[in-house]
Amino acid sequence: MLIVLLILAIAFIVISTTKFKLHPFLALIIAAIGYGLCSGIPLDKIISSVNNGFGSTVSSIGIVIVIGCIIGTFLEESGGAYVMARSVLGLVGEKRVPLAMLILGYFISIPVYADSGFVILTPLNRALSKKAGITLAATACALGLGLTITHCLIPPTPGPIAAAGIMEADLGLVILTGIAASILPLLVAWLFVTKWATRTYIDPDPNETDADIVEKVKHAPSATRSFLPVVIPLLLIVLKSVSSFPSAPFGDGTVAKLIGFIGEPVMALLIGMVLAFTLPKKFDKEMLSSTGWVGKSLTSAAIIIMITAAGGSFGMILRDSGIADVLGDTLSKYNLGIWLPFLIAFALKTAQGSSTVAIITTASIVAPLMGVMGFDAPLEKAILVTALCSGAMMVSHVNDSFFWVVTQMSGMNIKTGYKLHTLGTFCCGLAAMLTMSAMYAIFC
Repeated sequence: MLIVLLILAIAFIVISTTKFKLHPFLALIIAAIGYGLCSGIPLDKIISSVNNGFGSTVSSIGIVIVIGCIIGTFLEESGGAYVMARSVLGLVGEKRVPLAMLILGYFISIPVYADSGFVILTPLNRALSKKAGITLAATACALGLGLTITHCLIPPTPGPIAAAGIMEADLGLVILTGIAASILPLLVAWLFVTKWATRTYIDPDPNETDADIVEKVKHAPSATRSFLPVVIPLLLIVLKSVSSFPSAPFGDGTVAKLIGFIGEPVMALLIGMVLAFTLPKKFDKEMLSSTGWVGKSLTSAAIIIMITAAGGSFGMILRDSGIADVLGDTLSKYNLGIWLPFLIAFALKTAQGSSTVAIITTASIVAPLMGVMGFDAPLEKAILVTALCSGAMMVSHVNDSFFWVVTQMSGMNIKTGYKLHTLGTFCCGLAAMLTMSAMYAIFC
């Protein structure tokens, strides 16, 4: 019954927003409350779940989105984004922008959360697409898939690390199998973007003409200064991840604590924001007012945050309904071998939205069954971990906050989001699992 209700809730969100033009915020909140009522969750629990899901999502990415939008606005208005675009295009070529964003996303999401990475790189992504004269659909899809692949497969992202710990797998082997599993999805993502996503046109900046861009570039900062507000936050976040390694490369004293502090996404982006304030040729305090560039940023950020947080409410109500237990118990009864953790994670990700929750929940379900299933050798355990992480890639849709970050920051409607981002995550997750299945057949 819970699964049927989930299907009905998703159908309501898609139909109400595409056919009847209901705002996604309202559709998600209505779906969350409706699902809670129909699934038998106590009335007071429904309200707390909606509030907790909304609040936890805002607390985790709200400030990041706001600061990211401010950095993006200063890059765009100062002309810095177009200088960055010109520099990158000189390296990768006019026709290879989607490939550049796919590879950037792939590497950045290893130490950086996918949501943060997408927010940080969106200004560059828009500028590159505008400069190259190509659809934003292709580059945004490429960036989103690149971020998703490593976010789900390669430590030190939290999901794979947690799964390795729960299932007592060797972390080094999990990293190696994760890297191996990520190669085919990268190729699949590239083909998906070039053969499918490019058919959908989204204007990278519908409010600016070529004349506007030319005028901005006249007064733009240098390429080096333009890259600093993007590169410095990423480096600080990466350093924080490195400092958390078991080997403690920076020790456990003041230096490590300082790196941990400034490497938090919020602090790293605040530093990037201050650097962005230095980009305009002539700084005017009006830029920081409610009617200036900062005010413009907050207006656009508010819409993104509200929709993303409503998606968090929907995801939380699904988790609190117990749908994860239902799916886990159902699938664990079947002797599916290496495909069992993959299918459980696939079902949980699709049902409740969070890849990390799907990975950790699946690992907890599968861990007691590993002996019975015959997965005892170190390599077998690592392959099993990566198999379930592959399932947690599938599929990102309306109950996933990252789906809303990608669609809202790229100007996609829900139908286009399903057509590009959702279908893309399905293809990439399946490709990763096929790799693990082949590795198991060959080496185990």
